Amino acid sequence: MCRTHTQTTFSISTTTTTTIHQKSTQQNPPAPTQLELTVDLTTIPNAVAPHDGIFVITKSIILPVISRFHAGYFRISLSLCWQTLLWKTLVETPENAHSYRRMLGFIPYAAFVLMWSLSLFILVSLSILYILRCTLLSNKVKDEYLNHISVNYLFAPWISWLLLLRSSPLFAPTTVYYNILFWVFVFPIFILDVKIYGQWFTKGKRFLSTVANPASQLSVIGNFVGARAAAQMGWRECAIIMFSLGLIHYLVLFVTLYQRLSGNSCMPAMLRPVMFLFIAAPSMAGLAWGSVSGTFDCSSKMLFYLSLFLFLSLVSRPNLFKKSMKKFSVVWWAYSYPLTILALGSIDYAQGMKTDVAHLLMLVLTGLSVLVSFVLMVYTALNTNVLLPRDGDDDQLGHVW
Repeated sequence: MCRTHTQTTFSISTTTTTTIHQKSTQQNPPAPTQLELTVDLTTIPNAVAPHDGIFVITKSIILPVISRFHAGYFRISLSLCWQTLLWKTLVETPENAHSYRRMLGFIPYAAFVLMWSLSLFILVSLSILYILRCTLLSNKVKDEYLNHISVNYLFAPWISWLLLLRSSPLFAPTTVYYNILFWVFVFPIFILDVKIYGQWFTKGKRFLSTVANPASQLSVIGNFVGARAAAQMGWRECAIIMFSLGLIHYLVLFVTLYQRLSGNSCMPAMLRPVMFLFIAAPSMAGLAWGSVSGTFDCSSKMLFYLSLFLFLSLVSRPNLFKKSMKKFSVVWWAYSYPLTILALGSIDYAQGMKTDVAHLLMLVLTGLSVLVSFVLMVYTALNTNVLLPRDGDDDQLGHVW
């Protein structure tokens, strides 16, 4: 905060007349001596009231951070929470597991708890920052909601909390606290569904053919995550409702994205890592249906095969992501959590197939997921100074999500 001090200048003039006895031959006495004293009070600061210090801290430290922070930073929590769930799945190795599966069970339980604690800390920190943004800069939050890309990341914090609840070492799915927290995290997803899907259906401000982009798949992923959590709690009907909402809108969205007009790109080149969500949606759908039906059946396998095909299609086109890799940004985390979802799908697939090829595929995808997440964590820790865009940065990532 810039404090304005009142500047006051006082001028004091003192005239001293000295009578000097000269010789009688001197006719004209010398001019009187003048002394001018100027006091400048501009260097004296005004007293700062104690409560003003809070505003100084808020505007000088907090506001610059939350003004550049946006919902897209929840990609970090999504990646960490998915990775935590993967580690918990690997720690809970079945007794009759394949030898390749037992190879992945070397992760100690303490490492999983540490990963869960790190994910909780990051998610709480990001949530506090976004609550401050909603409180102090509500106009910027409104801009996010009106943006066809950033509005999808409003699902991200609730998905992250659901994942963290699912992998929690503190609560079992049968406890009352678990049930209450489940509804706390699922209800906002349902409200966003009603708002966004309703506009798609009624041709409101978000007509699907004009706003559809790969990030739109986060909304259906949120439904699949809720469906899987409900199924694992034994709430089959609730799980079917959420799964049906997610599946129908995923099919509509998938066809729309395939049929979008060439040249009508809704995704800037710097945000192309978000295209990895093409992998995440069908893989998460397969996991959710496996939990609803009780087995990783043919429907789940078909969705897993689709996600595997889309993964191969993307990694075979590295030039598509060349421009987005020139400068580090939080968008890079969009590579991590789709790979982790695919790795989780491969674990259920291998458990259902019980073949060496399926378990080898699980081993490769799981190792790739852990490696990518670890590299991103290290790289982010070494580049925290560039994680938030600078003031006046014209980069598209500074204000587009």
